[in-house]
Amino acid sequence: MSSKFNPFDETHSDQNSLFAMPLGIMPIQTAALKNARLIKNARLETVVEFFSDSSTGSGQMQIRDLPAQFSWPPNHPDIQLLKKLGALPSYDVYSLRLATREMDISVQDIDALRLSADKTEELTSYMSSFTRPLILQIFGDDQTCDIEDFDDILNLFRSPDKQNALDRLKQMAAKLSIRPDQVPTFLEDYGDIFLALSYYRQCLDEIEPIITTFLESLDDLKKSYQFKEDRALQSSANEVESILNEGMAGLTGRFEAFDRSSSNMWQDISADKFRRVENLIRGYHVTNGGVLCALSLKMTVWANAFPTSDSGSPTRRAELLSSDIRQGIEKISDLEKKAPKLSEIN
Repeated sequence: MSSKFNPFDETHSDQNSLFAMPLGIMPIQTAALKNARLIKNARLETVVEFFSDSSTGSGQMQIRDLPAQFSWPPNHPDIQLLKKLGALPSYDVYSLRLATREMDISVQDIDALRLSADKTEELTSYMSSFTRPLILQIFGDDQTCDIEDFDDILNLFRSPDKQNALDRLKQMAAKLSIRPDQVPTFLEDYGDIFLALSYYRQCLDEIEPIITTFLESLDDLKKSYQFKEDRALQSSANEVESILNEGMAGLTGRFEAFDRSSSNMWQDISADKFRRVENLIRGYHVTNGGVLCALSLKMTVWANAFPTSDSGSPTRRAELLSSDIRQGIEKISDLEKKAPKLSEIN
């Protein structure tokens, strides 16, 4: 078994990560922490990582141990901040935006809460399903409007031809029933919310085949001669299988609901209809980010340990299942239970 998506890969940008956040973007006072990261480990615990290298490994410390390390008083602002951040289920940029706003945390570099340019470009194919309807609804079959992606839409309003830009602005404003000066904000929000959805969907698409392969290997382990009568192993395997299926079902169900709402939005499109869809999608950023973070970490641990279907003995697989895979996996169920009902988001 192999995985294209590996959150532990040192080339994986923190800016695009579900599981890691550089502390330098937060209002941290302690100099030694400014180059550290908060990460989720294999057991879904939050730890501070001071260094990570393929030769020396990862230097980690629990948040609760930091006051003794730095001689902080109990009410030191850094420990208060880290406790809040440590409780978050994911460190993807979209979850972080919501969390920092809700907790009134001033982010030092607001651009750090955006996907990298490379990732944004990578998501172009996902974004096309949201860009095409906008193009067709606003501009129809206008052959003079040479636009194919979202950047092309934005470029219409940066045109050196002032009159053409103004005409396009008025055309879009009329279609959306908003003032022309509200169009730039609408476009920014439209692009951002569907980029977020594209990001989460790509994460799901990349982890889904790994989960399928894992569940197949789990079934083989349960039927193996060594463990078919082992009640503890059978119980752990069944628990893990159930929770993984619960998480996947929750994600796919929500994405299907997002697709339906996005499709309905184009029936007599308006800015108000978009805002309702925007609220629906944004209302699940924390749940989707948290579940995807947990799934990707768990499956990457397994894929790294057993890169092929025949690598690792049944005993070694059972050991990893009972330790890093099983430990903390109930957090997926907790996130699903706490997720708002689709009917409650409006």
